[in-house]
Amino acid sequence: MSPALFWLMAGVILCLMELFVPTAFVEATLGISALLVSIFALFIPQISIQVGLWLVLSVLTVLVLKRLMPKRTPYTLAASTEARTITAIPPGETGRVLYEGNSWQARCEDYQAEINVHQRVIVVGRRGNTLLVIPERALN
Repeated sequence: MSPALFWLMAGVILCLMELFVPTAFVEATLGISALLVSIFALFIPQISIQVGLWLVLSVLTVLVLKRLMPKRTPYTLAASTEARTITAIPPGETGRVLYEGNSWQARCEDYQAEINVHQRVIVVGRRGNTLLVIPERALN
């Protein structure tokens, strides 16, 4: 098998693997690099140079793709937003609230107040997937 055919097959296999095993385009960039090396393999017969070229092209394509990816901004809550409890939330414990149309796990930040079902609460923060809430009556 010629080296150019080997790199061509490796590139196609790596690109197809990205479809079935998503790796944030790492396999795709390795496949694109292998496809480029298959072209260079027609002119450069040394396997060691081809492997080195594949490594360099792989690193460069990963770096270029990383710069093109949009930056993720962390999810932030608007200041003092309202929610409604779905379950009772004992003091300092967790329960469920309906916030922006979705059910969220919520923890009462007021360690002395119990929040009943269907009561309005104020979302004061977020820790992971848990909203931090206080009862609305605590503000009055």
